[in-house]
Amino acid sequence: MDLVKTDFEVLDERFARVNGDEWMQRLHTGCRWTEGPAYFPAGRYLVFSDIPNDRTLRWDETTGRVGVFRQPSEYSNGHTVDRHGRLISCEQGRRRVTRTEHDGTITVLASKFEGKRFNSPNDVVEHSDGSVWFTDPSYGIDSDYEGYQAESEIGACHVYRISPSGDVRIVADDFSRPNGLAFSADESLLYIVDTRQKPSHIRVFEVGPDGALTGGSVFATCDNGVFDGVRVDSEGRLWAAAHDGLHCFAADGTRIGKLRIPEICSNFTFGGPRGNDLFITASSSLYTLRVTVSGARYPR
Repeated sequence: MDLVKTDFEVLDERFARVNGDEWMQRLHTGCRWTEGPAYFPAGRYLVFSDIPNDRTLRWDETTGRVGVFRQPSEYSNGHTVDRHGRLISCEQGRRRVTRTEHDGTITVLASKFEGKRFNSPNDVVEHSDGSVWFTDPSYGIDSDYEGYQAESEIGACHVYRISPSGDVRIVADDFSRPNGLAFSADESLLYIVDTRQKPSHIRVFEVGPDGALTGGSVFATCDNGVFDGVRVDSEGRLWAAAHDGLHCFAADGTRIGKLRIPEICSNFTFGGPRGNDLFITASSSLYTLRVTVSGARYPR
């Protein structure tokens, strides 16, 4: 296990109290492109994707070991843990969203919209009403590197909502390449990354009681590379993965600080016993450090 000096960059006094371990741990390396970390509190383990190697890996908190969770993984990208402790995955290879049940069987939540296959589901979150929301850019069909090269059947890249009954509908259709997404703690807002726009940016929508989205103004733009995964912390700040690390934004959209990472940062999640351990996927590696903030506790 390697140690890397932690580098918090304070850009605004509102970030001054955000701190953590002096040293960041590199838990694993040697992957081709890591993504989609999801922490399971009951099992004290983390799963994350190594997309080009078509495998999902598992880090065990009690032993510190990393092993293969699933291979082939159908080029899985983003994951989340639902409110019943089950793994929900975006499979770029089979172009679908699935749920792994407690007995290990796989349930397909959605694979088509109006009879047409999705492009390559990328990232996913669950709402407290049981609906599942995911983004569908084309990265998994653009080449054979992270999936299988193919033409888009839908012809565009959208954001979708799967209702608890299984109905699928488009909730946002004006994105170039939708990517990471996250609800605010009270679920009144939904933040969605558009990676392909120049500059890459995060948009913010108001979430209606029926799941309809309104608004969609630009919340923040990226000043280093592109944005990818996003999460909200317990104080309402939005964190976003970018090329130089994690960027932290106040609720008004001001970039207040950065956590520098020595590789291109793709995604991250909060986990650990108290929700204040950051697990960060970056290029070939998985990093972690304990910080002074925790992830938002979504309503249940």
